[in-house]
Amino acid sequence: MTYRCFELDPTIGKDIKENIHEAIAKKYGMSVEQAKANNQRLVQMANEIGLDYQMDTLILTNTFDAHRLTMYANTHGLMKEMTERILRAHFIESKHIGDHETLTALAVEVGLDHEAVEKMLESDEMSEVVRHDEQTAKQYGVTGVPFFLINKKYAITGAQPAEMFIEALRKIIAEDEITILNNADGAVCDDDGCEIPKK
Repeated sequence: MTYRCFELDPTIGKDIKENIHEAIAKKYGMSVEQAKANNQRLVQMANEIGLDYQMDTLILTNTFDAHRLTMYANTHGLMKEMTERILRAHFIESKHIGDHETLTALAVEVGLDHEAVEKMLESDEMSEVVRHDEQTAKQYGVTGVPFFLINKKYAITGAQPAEMFIEALRKIIAEDEITILNNADGAVCDDDGCEIPKK
């Protein structure tokens, strides 16, 4: 699996005063109480798979630099580790993942070089890669996460149970099976050589 970049709100600043409940309420035109209830359902879903989400203390921030760091980690074979570390820091540990010091410390934890990460974050390195992913997402019609794209053709949106993925993959495999359109009269070659059919 390859992670791709997608910002839910690219316009958001790095230091936000409102909490997640207030931001959700404003974005979707609902009361803060409704937003809290929605977020509580998310917390319960996370708990069911062993994640202890802390929505009340989650720090809202712009995630562009976190995405750049993930793409940088990818160049060192650490994309999965970096992504998972950032997500845990954000949703469980209430760390400020828009802050360069925080991101650098997280990067060092997964095995990246402190000075190299600092230098990368202070530059605009990996910005183009992030923007390219976001442009591709737009072309595929992605409007939210999670969004799973299989074989650049099949999409699964939202948090879904494992059974849904299994069923979807079965359908995809069945639809993508190779159908042989001719009979078996042609020459067939494999590792042992070629077999020419007898006439």
